[in-house]
Amino acid sequence: MLNYEKIFAERTRLMKASEIRQLLKWVSKGNVISFGGGMPDPKLFPKEEIAKITYQIISEQGEKALQYGPTEGIEIFRKEIFNFMHKENIKVKDADHIIVTSGSQQGLDILGRILIDPGDVIIIELPTYLAAINAFKIYEPKLIGIPVDEEGIKTDILEKKVAELIRNGEKIKFIYTIPTCQNPTGLSMSLDRRKHLLEIASKYDLLVVEDDPYSYFLYEPVKVTPLVTLDNEDRVLYVSTFSKILSPGLRLGWIAGEKQIIEKISIAKQSMDLCTSTLTQYIAAEALRQGVIERHIPKVREVYRKKRDTMLKALEEYMPEGCRWARPIGGMFILAWTPEKIDTKKMLLKCIKKYKVAYVPGQSFYVDGSGTNTMRLNFTYPTVEQIDKGIQYLSEAIKEELQSS
Repeated sequence: MLNYEKIFAERTRLMKASEIRQLLKWVSKGNVISFGGGMPDPKLFPKEEIAKITYQIISEQGEKALQYGPTEGIEIFRKEIFNFMHKENIKVKDADHIIVTSGSQQGLDILGRILIDPGDVIIIELPTYLAAINAFKIYEPKLIGIPVDEEGIKTDILEKKVAELIRNGEKIKFIYTIPTCQNPTGLSMSLDRRKHLLEIASKYDLLVVEDDPYSYFLYEPVKVTPLVTLDNEDRVLYVSTFSKILSPGLRLGWIAGEKQIIEKISIAKQSMDLCTSTLTQYIAAEALRQGVIERHIPKVREVYRKKRDTMLKALEEYMPEGCRWARPIGGMFILAWTPEKIDTKKMLLKCIKKYKVAYVPGQSFYVDGSGTNTMRLNFTYPTVEQIDKGIQYLSEAIKEELQSS
């Protein structure tokens, strides 16, 4: 039998299975309450509208919708994305500054492919989105984490670190941030921090990658301005997705930015998949044109608000002393801290087997190896009843762990 280990490319040693995807396998095997994957509530998918639109598209435009499409995305869809961004106060020059991707995850991987050389520095939040870490890591950068607090990334620490790195001759390629309803913390960057971040980027001539999947789901009467809208120097690259606002199964995301980088992304994408599914682009374009997404978002927002409030109330009621958690203004997640003696990664298997509840251990979101006592909790997928019951079970598991340690 062939020894496959000897033929794998050297870069495969940097590939790591997502703990979230592995966790979903466990959850699917039993009656487990899952706070794990960042999945939308499937009961809220606009199934009837999508079904009608799909029939309409195939009936009326099947020859185009079932054919290959341009790598950058079909024109009608990019124009609808442009209109949608404009309504949401997300600045973009025109539809030619937008490229469609097969989910925002593909967009992050392409950015790694076209921007990162081995040894380059990528500055990220500490903690940050696990799949972004995995997407960038394969290109062998130095990942530098800057801590966050209730106002987002600590820009005073960021500026000192950037200056230090440049003094030491390091090559910083970009700053990656999720400024609104951050994954995994759920926290959002204040306006002052956003402005300071852009000042730092301007001062040191840096690119900023703004990942924005969650800003459509704000549960408090607050105004959040995207970095790309505040940017006056064309140095912010904006990444978003339709997975949360329409359906993850359509696998649609997009990147908006300067034409020069959009063209390079298009070239890289050609060798990956030629083009994103033409059919799903037509479906999403029509969903935007007919106002399906515009009507859908407020309905989803209200359901998710109730679920967030239920989780916060349950955490307050059941969690033992020594635990704390973020209080997000929106999004899909709450990051919780247990007492430092607890290793949430080691505790997970017991939680699944004995208490029938699952979460994502937080350490994987921290590139410096910290966060061993943290866990990311998703509140959008489980029911309200499951949230209350699941947090109660989780608190029992933590209490048992504390007693045995």
